[in-house]
Amino acid sequence: MSDDAATTEAPPAAGGGPETGSDGAPRRTVASRLVGALGSGLVQLLLVLIALFWLVPTLGLFVSSLRSPADNASSGWWTALLQPAQLTMDNYAKLLENAVFTGSFLNTILITVPSTLLIVVIAALAAYAFAWLEFPGRDWLFLGVVGLLVVPLQVALVPIAQLYGGLGIYGSIAGVVLFHVGFGLPFAIFLLRNFFAAIPRDLLEAARMDGGKEFTIFRRVILPLGGPAIASLTIFQFLWVWNDLLVALVFADAANQPMTKALQAEMRQFGANIDIISSGAFISMLVPLVVFFAFQRYFVQGVMAGAVK
Repeated sequence: MSDDAATTEAPPAAGGGPETGSDGAPRRTVASRLVGALGSGLVQLLLVLIALFWLVPTLGLFVSSLRSPADNASSGWWTALLQPAQLTMDNYAKLLENAVFTGSFLNTILITVPSTLLIVVIAALAAYAFAWLEFPGRDWLFLGVVGLLVVPLQVALVPIAQLYGGLGIYGSIAGVVLFHVGFGLPFAIFLLRNFFAAIPRDLLEAARMDGGKEFTIFRRVILPLGGPAIASLTIFQFLWVWNDLLVALVFADAANQPMTKALQAEMRQFGANIDIISSGAFISMLVPLVVFFAFQRYFVQGVMAGAVK
């Protein structure tokens, strides 16, 4: 065999391995270089700046809530950063004396807490049944629940309003709660059922062999293991119900209106009461933030568990 033939390079193996450079190391593509650049300090600094820019409206709302109506009317909120003497707590003091806003804040709690608890409890029980109990028509019934996810709530506003009028609960807090529960259950059942179905069957079989009843298994096995998913669902439902405006506009009267509807009514005189709107809006935003950060650890666990499963 000649030297030329012996030194001829072998063709690349079938299947196309990764390309290599002159030093034998894998050649990095443009996409891999971009991915590697995401961990650089410059990109992290850019992300921090974007996050700060995203928080500017929230900062403006908070600063405006601490300024007098005259200052808000005469200059922008950013002037208070250089003149801290403009900041005062009078707006919040007046807001706490406003019967409309204190009543709407209480109504928001009376609507949000029962709606969230009912959705979580009913959805957890139904999800366990769909995941681990055998009964006729289970799969078809679950497909029906999934199909309800695509039904927009707007199509039910008029029929439900007529039904509530016949039952005598139109405009009441109970009517708003029932509407939120009815339209929140399909997603809640779908979410929890998929999580519960991923729990190892051996755990449930071992509990049954030890004489555990279904409710005991649900309480001592399913609930502890499904805690992250339940916490995530609780956060989602709390935020959705707390920030709802459409359902409140349709089904809540003036005596039972939540804060979203009360703030919407105040927007009609925006220039005259910006101090009330800003302080009320910031309080309305503060409560969901407290709830989110209180359950943040469980929320992250639920999201990561859902991603792995």
